Order: sequence, then C-alpha cells, then structure tokens
Amino acid sequence: MTGEESLRPVHWRGLPRGGTLLRVALVAMLLGLAAAVLTTPAGCPPPGSAPAGPSSPSAGSGGSPAPDPGRSGGALPLPSGSVGVPVRLAEPAALAVLRPGARVDLLVVPAGGAAGEASLLAPRALVLDVVGAGAVDGSSALYLALRPDQAQRAVGVPEGSRFAVVVRG
Repeated sequence: MTGEESLRPVHWRGLPRGGTLLRVALVAMLLGLAAAVLTTPAGCPPPGSAPAGPSSPSAGSGGSPAPDPGRSGGALPLPSGSVGVPVRLAEPAALAVLRPGARVDLLVVPAGGAAGEASLLAPRALVLDVVGAGAVDGSSALYLALRPDQAQRAVGVPEGSRFAVVVRG
C-alpha cells in the first residue's frame, strides 16, 4: 500500500529554505510585535520616549505640564475645585484655533435668539482638551474647566441653545 491509502507516517523533507524561511521568520516577528502592542497598557509612553522632566520642553511652570500644540491627546488635568464640562460649539471651526491651556469666554445664545443676544456664562474658562477639531460629523467637543456654579448653568441651558467662545489672550 502506497500513497493515500498508506498508514505510514509522513516524513518532513527538511527545514524550510530560502524565501520560505524568510517568510516564516517575518510572520513570527510580526505576530510577536502584535502581541506586544496588544498587551501594552494604555498609559505607557512609546519606547524610547523620555518622561517629561524639569529640562523637558513640555514641562511648564507651577508643576503642571504646558500644552504641546503639536501633540494630539494633550489634555490637561482638571484643576482642583473645577468641574470638567464638554461643550459643543455652534461653530465647530473655532476648535481649529484652540489648544489645551488656552483661556476662553464661554457664551450662550438662547434657543431662537439672535447672535447679538449672547450672554456670558464663564469668563476665562480653561480649555482642558479639544476633541475632533476636524470632524464634520458633529462629534467635536471642547472640554472646559468651569467652577461648579458655571458648570450647572452650562448644562442647564434650554435645548436648542448654542454655545460660542471668545478666545482670550
């Protein structure tokens, strides 16, 4: 009995050679890299990056890191005594000029009101983060640090009201 009907063990002809060996090695390396990436905790910095120290350009004064305009995800920590509030602006294009660390005046235009009827909700609010500045699907938001009373007024505005900001220097 020979061929398919045989119960003899199949013998391996030898180790893979040339291109096959290279492909096997690359697949093993990519699988190892994928496993390393998937098991890395979210808060870990990428390999080779140094932590921000006093001599680092991203270290600011007062013990909090200065915003880095070129870095995405550069959200600032919430200052003590403040409340973080997400705000969707009536004009999302304004998000393109805002960065974490900026100060803005938060204005609200009541539902059905004209732009001239805007009232000041929070002067000099700290921008904590800008999310989706280039998004066109309405998912963009501005995260502000507000005092608790300002936050309560901001989340309590009637439906249909619009938010706007004035960038402070």
